[in-house]
Amino acid sequence: MSTTRPCSPGDRGPEPGAGGASGMPAERAESAEEAASMASASSTAATSSAGSAASAGSAPGAEGAPPAEGGSASGGGSTSSAAARRTRKLDFDGQSGVVPLARDFARQALYAWGWLPAGTADQRAAAEDVLLVVSELVTNACLHAEGPDDLRISCDNKVLRIEVSDKGAGQPAPRTPHRAGRPGGHGMFIVQRLCLDWGVVRTPGAAGKTVWAELGAPA
Repeated sequence: MSTTRPCSPGDRGPEPGAGGASGMPAERAESAEEAASMASASSTAATSSAGSAASAGSAPGAEGAPPAEGGSASGGGSTSSAAARRTRKLDFDGQSGVVPLARDFARQALYAWGWLPAGTADQRAAAEDVLLVVSELVTNACLHAEGPDDLRISCDNKVLRIEVSDKGAGQPAPRTPHRAGRPGGHGMFIVQRLCLDWGVVRTPGAAGKTVWAELGAPA
């Protein structure tokens, strides 16, 4: 933003009648007053021209104009947010041994994202929880939905999300009340205990579902 400073008294020409006050002859006083008036007009024109140029440079759409303070010309906020979330997908079509395959796939993702190798006991436990939840969700799809279609794992700095899609119509749920000695029903109970949250997503008009679960990133 261009700011034009008001002229100080020294920038102006002599006040009318200043010649008489200082004892200067009238002719010389008039000449001096005329010269000062011309200089003042020239200075005013230059100041006005500079102010117009500065205003044009800061106007919206001016070439080379910087973005407004606090903004970004390239929309960096959305770009960094997108870059912060990393995603990997495994398609099970035609695959056998899907549970160990899913665990290996998840383990590779954890190495790529820095969860492994674990530097502390908490980090090791967090990685083991991820592998266990992957195993349980894929196993559940094998037992109750004719096998999984795909596995998707995504992660940002705080939360890791696991999604297993299948063509089953059932609704997974922890068996209540849970009894450790009773066979079956343990998978979703384990998922519920280990995860921050979990749920089921269905697409209207489409067969199947996606079971998702979220775990907190290690400290």
